Amino acid sequence: MDKRLFFVMNMAQRGMFNYADQLCEKELGASITQMAAVMYVANNPGCMQKEVVDGLGFKKAAVTGLINRMEANGLLERVPSTEDARVMQLYATKEGKKKSEQALPMINQMNEMLTEDFTAEEIEIVVRFLNTVRSKFK
Repeated sequence: MDKRLFFVMNMAQRGMFNYADQLCEKELGASITQMAAVMYVANNPGCMQKEVVDGLGFKKAAVTGLINRMEANGLLERVPSTEDARVMQLYATKEGKKKSEQALPMINQMNEMLTEDFTAEEIEIVVRFLNTVRSKFK
């Protein structure tokens, strides 16, 4: 068993991301990154691009292109703010909301795959460990 935590976590993350990305592309016709963003926007209607950056930990430059692609794919729309016309607010379209809802069973399936061989106590320790890692490397 490889005990190089940084390496193992990196490889695990890549494997999970690739699996989820391929599944989302196949089932929903959108990347996992687009699905994460549309789910964030659907849960935070009227949010701004900066909030997506902060909420999902994406890079600002990457989100600009991501939002452009998502708008072109009909997953979200930009609406000028009623308070400041220079500010664009983001809203999930009907199609974006539909795909967001369709992604939930897939997320549940992946969570079940991750936890099926572990006890509740073991999962609690893993979750605590991962949240500690997240807080240390912000």
